[in-house]
Amino acid sequence: MTKPEIDAPTTEALEAAAFRALVAHLRARTDVQNIDLMNLAGFCRNCLSRWYREAAESKGIALADADAREIIYGMPYKDWQAQNQKPANAEQQAAFAEAIKQHNH
Repeated sequence: MTKPEIDAPTTEALEAAAFRALVAHLRARTDVQNIDLMNLAGFCRNCLSRWYREAAESKGIALADADAREIIYGMPYKDWQAQNQKPANAEQQAAFAEAIKQHNH
C-alpha cells in the first residue's frame, strides 16, 4: 500500500483532528500524571500548552500561559491540580531526574 497524496489544507485538518483527539484523551485520562508523561515521552500537558501558546504567538495572538493551560486541561490548571494531581513518589522523581537529562524539555 502506498501513502496517499494529501494536499496541505487536508493535512492541516487531519493534524488538527489528531491534536483534538490527543487533548480529549489527556483530559479523559486524569489518572495519567504529568510526571509519568514526562518520564515516558519527554512531554506533558504543560508542554503541550506551551507549544499551543507559542503557536498562537507565532500568529500574532497573545495568549497567557494560564489561558493556554486551560485550553489543554479543559479547566483552570489550579483546579485540575487540586482534583487530579497526586504527589510524585521517590521513584517517579528519580525517573524524572534521569529523563530530564535525556529529553529536551
